[in-house]
Amino acid sequence: MAFEGLSDKLQRAFKKLTGKGKLNEQNVKDAMREVRMALLEADVNYVVVKDFIKTATERCVGAEILSSLNAGQQVIKIVNEELTKLMGGSNARLTWSPSTPTIYMLCGLQGAGKTTMAAKLAGYLKKQGKKPMLAACDIYRPAAIKQLQVVGEKVGAQVFEKGTEDPVTIAREAVESARYYGNDVLIIDTAGRLHIDENMMDELARIRAAVKPQEILLVVDAMTGQDAVNVATAFNEKLSIDGVILTKLDSDTRGGAALSVRAVTGKPIKFAGVGEKLEDIEPFHPNRMASRILGMGDVLTLIEKATAAASEAEEDKLARTKAPTDLSLDDFLDQMQQLKKMGPLQNVLGMLPGVGNKMKDVQISDDAMKKPEAIIQSMTAHERRRPEVLNASRRKRIAAGAGVTVQDVNQLMRQFEQTRKMMKQMMGNKRGMLRSLKMPPM
Repeated sequence: MAFEGLSDKLQRAFKKLTGKGKLNEQNVKDAMREVRMALLEADVNYVVVKDFIKTATERCVGAEILSSLNAGQQVIKIVNEELTKLMGGSNARLTWSPSTPTIYMLCGLQGAGKTTMAAKLAGYLKKQGKKPMLAACDIYRPAAIKQLQVVGEKVGAQVFEKGTEDPVTIAREAVESARYYGNDVLIIDTAGRLHIDENMMDELARIRAAVKPQEILLVVDAMTGQDAVNVATAFNEKLSIDGVILTKLDSDTRGGAALSVRAVTGKPIKFAGVGEKLEDIEPFHPNRMASRILGMGDVLTLIEKATAAASEAEEDKLARTKAPTDLSLDDFLDQMQQLKKMGPLQNVLGMLPGVGNKMKDVQISDDAMKKPEAIIQSMTAHERRRPEVLNASRRKRIAAGAGVTVQDVNQLMRQFEQTRKMMKQMMGNKRGMLRSLKMPPM
C-alpha cells in the first residue's frame, strides 16, 4: 500500500518524543529532521518538503501539551493538520454544468490508466444516479477503442466511437449523441503519449475549444513519483486543468505525488484509483489520507465501503433481525460476502486504526474466506438456520463435503459464536444508552 515506508519512518520519529512534558526547540528539530528525510525518501518535492518542515516546526516549538496528549501525540496532531493542508484541506468535489451533458475531459500520458479510470469514473457516477456516456477519442493506441468498449460495458456505460476519425470531430459528435440519448454526463477519453509533445497538447486544446468541458481532469500514475508532479505542472500550464486523479495508489509506491501535486500546481486531487477492479475508485479526502499516512486508520472510508457493499435488500434483512441470537449461519455467510465486496482484505484491515502497520508484514490472501464459505455451503438449510443441532456426526459430514477437517468446522463455529456474543453485547449497550435517554429501543 502507498505510504507504507513513509508511515513507518514518521511513527519512529514521533516515538522518540513520547513522555516529554513540553516540546523544546531541540526536540522538535530532531523529530523534524527525521520527518524531512522521510518525506524526501517518499519522493515529495524538495521545495514542498522545505516549506512543510518550516511551518510544522514553527507550530511545534514551545507548544503547550494538551492535558490528554503527550508530546509525541501533540506533534502527530500538528503534522496531521499540516499534511491535510498540504494535500488540499478538504475533498474537492466534481462541479456540474447547468446544462446537460456535464463534460469531463480526461487527459494524461500513455500508461497512466486513463481508459480504465474513465470507466471507473463512469461506474462511480452511475452509482450516484447519473447516466454517463464514454467517448473514445484515443485513436492512436492499438485497441484503445476496444478497451474502452469492454470496460464501458462492464460498468454499464454507453460508449460513443467513430473509429479513427478526427478526435475533435468525435468529441463534438459525442456531445450531440449524449444529448440525444439523454446522458447527463459525458466522459472523454483522450489520447496520451509516452512523453509530453506539442502535437498532443495541440489536439487536447482543440478538443477543449470544441466541447468546452466542465472540468479537465489529469490522470497521473502515482508510481512515477516526482515525475508525476512535473507532468501535472506541464499539463496545467498548457490546458489549465481543474483537478487530478491519481492511479495505482494501492501499489507499493512512495506516494510523493499525492503530497506534492496540490502544493505545486494548486489543483486538487479529486479521485484516487485504489485497485485493479473497476469499482476501486475513491474520492480523495486529504484528512483521511493524512490519517492513513500517520497510522491512524481511515474509519470513515471503511464505513462508506461497508455501506456501498450492502444492498438495500440486505439492509432490510438486517433491520428485520429481532435479536443477536437470531443471527444464522446464512447471515454470517452474507457478512463474509459483503466484506469481500469492500476490496482486498489487506486494504480493508489497513483502514482500521492501529492495525495497518501491524498487518503490513502479514500477507492475507483474498481466498481466505473460501474455506468458511465452503463449510457453510456444505450444511443443510436447517443446519444453517439452527446451528445448535450441529453434533459430532453432522460436523464430520460437513467437513467431508467441504473438503476440510472437523477442526476447521469447529473453528468456524467458535468464530460464529463469538460474533453472536459480540452482537448481543453491542445490542445491550445500545439499549442501555436508550434507557438512560428515556427513549424506546428501536
